[in-house]
Amino acid sequence: MRDKRQKFIDLAESRVTRTIKDIHLIGNLSNKSAYSYSEDDIRKIFRALQKEIDTAKFRFGGDADSRGEVFKLKG
Repeated sequence: MRDKRQKFIDLAESRVTRTIKDIHLIGNLSNKSAYSYSEDDIRKIFRALQKEIDTAKFRFGGDADSRGEVFKLKG
């Protein structure tokens, strides 16, 4: 049982740290002098992120449909 707990801790710390860094990089896209984007683009980005967070939270409480969708702004 202890091995499963330690594996969970190791993976959770690694994955959450990586995700936080990636979210920080997404925030860097807000630099208007380097990038051009619309309010609709921003809504799509944060809607997709929130949807995945909600799905992950739900999976800890029961069954969930793991879609593994690829995020696209166009289309």
